[in-house]
Amino acid sequence: MIGLKIKKNRANDVRKILFRRSFIDLNAKIKREDDFVIFPLSEKPDEELLNELEHESIEIVDTVFEMQKRNPKSLKDYLKGKIDPQKIEEIKGSFDIIGDVVILEVPEELENFKNIIGEAALKFTKRKAVFRKKSEIKGIIRTRELEHLAGEDVSETIHQEFGTRLMLDIKKVYFSPRLATERKRVADCVKNGEIIVDMFAGVGPFPVLIAKNHNVKIYAIDINPEAFKYIKKNIELNKVQDRVFPILGDAREVLKERNIKADRIIMNLPGSAYEFLDSAFNFLKDGGIIHYYEFASDYDMALKRLEEAAYPRKVKILGKRKVKSKSPGIWHIAVDAKVI
Repeated sequence: MIGLKIKKNRANDVRKILFRRSFIDLNAKIKREDDFVIFPLSEKPDEELLNELEHESIEIVDTVFEMQKRNPKSLKDYLKGKIDPQKIEEIKGSFDIIGDVVILEVPEELENFKNIIGEAALKFTKRKAVFRKKSEIKGIIRTRELEHLAGEDVSETIHQEFGTRLMLDIKKVYFSPRLATERKRVADCVKNGEIIVDMFAGVGPFPVLIAKNHNVKIYAIDINPEAFKYIKKNIELNKVQDRVFPILGDAREVLKERNIKADRIIMNLPGSAYEFLDSAFNFLKDGGIIHYYEFASDYDMALKRLEEAAYPRKVKILGKRKVKSKSPGIWHIAVDAKVI
């Protein structure tokens, strides 16, 4: 392989020139011999380059270089040479990592390559298990069908997020790591002394994060028995037993039976939270805040629903935002509203 040999005291200046002129072969490592440095070249230097480098002070040599070890930078890099390049482009580059588990999507047309894709994801993420989505999230307990592709066939894991630890089984409960920033944003709004209700708490990511950082009382409600089981574990895991109180049941019935009056209510069930708005406002104190979520293309319907549910009281919109994309043109939106 062609190399350019130069004394060490000139190596830095020469390196800059070679980089600027794109003559260094980046696949090979720079070589050092005694008082000399040898740069691997991608092609034979032209006269213009030789003149710029001062021809008499350099030597062009033929030598052996050690090659660079370059790790793949994406899932698609791991699949090169294993799947047709055109088919690789059909694979979504994004996937969810929950603790030691990876959840990805495999297009139907790549069904025959699902295990190869799973193994590639296992190597790229360095996690313990890879599953693929087999259905949309469905039912009141918000779960989806998953298929094991690679690694250990274990779906229970512990996910870490902003100083909290959340144990869950991805097959039995709903959890989205993509909402981490939203959960932190809501938690940062909380004040000490508040009474809070999370109407659809799942395994407790909102309540646990809030309770770890504030002196509050949080009722964490969910209708899924598996979610209820895990939120109890997560309360202990994060040592917030004195601040988070898990309740199994329908949020509407729980609020009514216990007559809980809240300073803040979290309603992260974007597919059907609107059905619970009347109940939420009935148990929200004057001056209380609702964090409301919905799947929508804009904010118009969400704002209308909040106003109607709050009547005869009024709402002041504190903020609204797109949390994440659900499908083309449809967003998981959030609206913060204060009842006045």
